[in-house]
Amino acid sequence: MMNHRKRLFSNNVILILFVFLFCLPSLQAAYLFIPMDDAQKNHLKAYGIAYWVLKKEIEVDWLLNYRGGSFIFQYDRQLEQECTIRGVSFQVIADVQARSIFQEIADPQINMEQIKLHKSPKIAVYSPKNKLPWDDAVTLVLSYAEIPYDVIYDEELLTGVLPLYDWLHLHHEDFTGQYGKFWAAYKSFPWYQADVASQESSAHKMGYEKVSQMKLAVAKKIRDFVAGGGYLFSMCSAPDSYDIALSADGVDICDVMFDGDPMDRSAQSKLNFGNCFAFENFTLSVNPYEYEISSIDVTETRPKTIRKENDFFILFDFSAKWDQVPSMLCQDHEKMIHGFMGQTTAFNKRYLKTNVVILGETKSLNEARYIHGDYGKGTWTFLGGHDPEDYQHLVGDPPTDLNLHPNSPGYRLILNNVLFPAAKKEKRKT
Repeated sequence: MMNHRKRLFSNNVILILFVFLFCLPSLQAAYLFIPMDDAQKNHLKAYGIAYWVLKKEIEVDWLLNYRGGSFIFQYDRQLEQECTIRGVSFQVIADVQARSIFQEIADPQINMEQIKLHKSPKIAVYSPKNKLPWDDAVTLVLSYAEIPYDVIYDEELLTGVLPLYDWLHLHHEDFTGQYGKFWAAYKSFPWYQADVASQESSAHKMGYEKVSQMKLAVAKKIRDFVAGGGYLFSMCSAPDSYDIALSADGVDICDVMFDGDPMDRSAQSKLNFGNCFAFENFTLSVNPYEYEISSIDVTETRPKTIRKENDFFILFDFSAKWDQVPSMLCQDHEKMIHGFMGQTTAFNKRYLKTNVVILGETKSLNEARYIHGDYGKGTWTFLGGHDPEDYQHLVGDPPTDLNLHPNSPGYRLILNNVLFPAAKKEKRKT
């Protein structure tokens, strides 16, 4: 009888130990914490982890202004293994440690906030199907971070696919129908001729006489997408050419080499700035030999003393508890960002509408580099420059290898915009 009790006792002890050891990870390792300060080995792939976790329908907390905008989510061994596979720095922390972080962030005296990310946004990139001699920083970083996206262009967009997406990106595009004003320098190049032929073919297929008319129709579809609650992110030549196209609704601003007939010589006086998202009172560049479309861009007017070594812009420090939207868009481990050029390098602040939120600027040059605003139920964000890690990306240059720049502060701004739509709307304050 005694031996039976001993065996029973021994079995119970073993069972208790087994249960304890089985539950130990959940007791001691309740959360996965991904730091986004200088302790992070690969900031860009960390965003990909956050997106991947959301795809698994697991909520992610974005800790605004806490260690560079860190992420935290419930512990799972598979998630831990994925961080290891992708080379993303992480810590496994106990519930008590997580509660301590949340309590620190909740302090009303501290400029931090905890934002719930609850759904992975469906992403579309507006990009031509034909090969052009430049890359797109957004597709580069999305691919590097392993965030899925669909490529769409004029025909798909005009047939009504945009409502299927949450987030749309525009990059090296000219919505005015002037083909980026590459005519003067590249009109005899095969890639330029092929691009013109492809766009003219699409315009005729979709029932438009001119490419400029098709691009205006595309711009209006994008406007409707944003008005309905979509998220628009644009870089390089897309932001200003987009607004210019909207302002020129019904006005011919293309000269004969672009659309076959002269432009309206009274075009400037007929522009409707009320149609624009961000800009007003700008002046069109009507010289076909000038590699510029308006006075919005500063590439040709900034001081010649500005070089790669002294070109910077500063991110604004917003209140995370009250200005959550701009705070999300500015999360970074650095506040001073190296500048980078593009067909549109930065925006002259004198042409910004009064309701535009400046996220980053070079104050001494009166340049806005990173801006944001609302339109209808949606939002738009514009970032000047072509590639954050290629200061002066030229036609024909090879694409940037992001394996060499896993901690790029400039590329982080793009990825902030990718995750931004995942935030629960009821948490946002403006």
